[in-house]
Amino acid sequence: MRFLGFDISRAKTSEKAMSPVSQGRRGWHSVYESYPGAWQQNVEVKFDRVLSNHADFSCRTLIASDIAKLRIKLVERDASGIWTETTNTAYSPVLRKPNHFQTRIQFMESWVLSKLQRGNTYVLKQRDGRGVVTKLYVLDPNFVTLLVSDSGEVFYQLNADNLVGLPQSVIVPASEIIHDRFNCFFHPLVGMSPIFAGGLAAMQGLAIQNDSTHFFQNGARPGGVLTAPGAIEDDTAARIKEYWDTNFAGENAGKVAVLGDGLKYEAMRAKSTDSQLIEQLKWSAEVICSTYHVPPYKIGVAPPPALNNIQSLNIEYYSQCLQVLIEAIELCLDEGLEMREGIGTELETDNLLRMDSVTQMEVLERAKSVMTLDERRKRLDLKGVTGGATIYLQQQDHSIEAIAARDKLLIQQANNPTPAPAPDPVPTPSPDEEAKRQEAEQRAFVAEVALSFQKGIAA
Repeated sequence: MRFLGFDISRAKTSEKAMSPVSQGRRGWHSVYESYPGAWQQNVEVKFDRVLSNHADFSCRTLIASDIAKLRIKLVERDASGIWTETTNTAYSPVLRKPNHFQTRIQFMESWVLSKLQRGNTYVLKQRDGRGVVTKLYVLDPNFVTLLVSDSGEVFYQLNADNLVGLPQSVIVPASEIIHDRFNCFFHPLVGMSPIFAGGLAAMQGLAIQNDSTHFFQNGARPGGVLTAPGAIEDDTAARIKEYWDTNFAGENAGKVAVLGDGLKYEAMRAKSTDSQLIEQLKWSAEVICSTYHVPPYKIGVAPPPALNNIQSLNIEYYSQCLQVLIEAIELCLDEGLEMREGIGTELETDNLLRMDSVTQMEVLERAKSVMTLDERRKRLDLKGVTGGATIYLQQQDHSIEAIAARDKLLIQQANNPTPAPAPDPVPTPSPDEEAKRQEAEQRAFVAEVALSFQKGIAA
């Protein structure tokens, strides 16, 4: 029998040889124990109540919405090892529209919320006649039972679910399920929710809020006792108590009571300042944030840091909280969609780690030497321009090759200095030139003697 594009008959025949995997240390599912024996002492962490805690709700929805808003890109590695976005008819359609009733954002929110709330996300694949995955369905963890055969093969028993096209219970092999899990403390196939660690703090916060609600519903009047100066009969005490509860409690709190016979009212409830109500609520919220690795200021239970660099704050939040969840999703999709080597999925984190406008423009301005103008304009969602595919660099900058060649030449000149050139030889005059030179010197001598003689006669 073929169902959702795969054969389930082999799984049916192996059902007797498979055993279910416990969903926790003691098999708990809807009630968590904060410590061994807590359940027996009525210290219960009820799953549904924990989900209603404001801090726990805020952490889960913040993480799920931040991851869901990241666009899923299909990327391919080229010969240079660079990953660039691409399209593929076998993978792109299901990444763009996972199933018939969910958008990409709704699908990813369901994925992350299931993992945070139950520690496990089960995604059922639906294939076409070619065996290509065409639809993905996030299953309710309550409807999935993990099975392991005697030979170590993993199967999943799925209860009927008409929304995803399962009219009856079926057992499918692990190849048809994407199983994303984390915090596998007790079994490598069973993840654990952060509620296991933060559930008690969530229950404490709820208890404080419920108690405060009842207190203010009672007109903010604390409970107390009526005392008499002497002994009174039990019937009289019961009658006075009933009269007091009827006329001065609940909606009637705050009315004026007239006491006689020496009766005196004394409050028996501790003040909120004495019990440090606000500090306890803040502490419980911070503990919940720590289990999800969410900075408390992200959900409004602590003031934001004085740091003015928005990107640094987002990077801290990404690295300590979101990164492991995002990379796990990418790997699960790569393996679940059976992508070939050199192609994969990538969640676009640019929007998540976006800088403020001033810093972004400064970074793009400094990126002239590594990014083209079109690449920088694309970061601002602007189209390319003519000549924008060129990388610009100032003229005084030199390439690494030119600087290396210059240094090599200087080293060679230092090791092999060039000798100084020899002086030019003195030219030898010809015989005619020498005779003319001697004749000129003789005439000059005769003229000088004649001039000296004339000067002597004149004297």
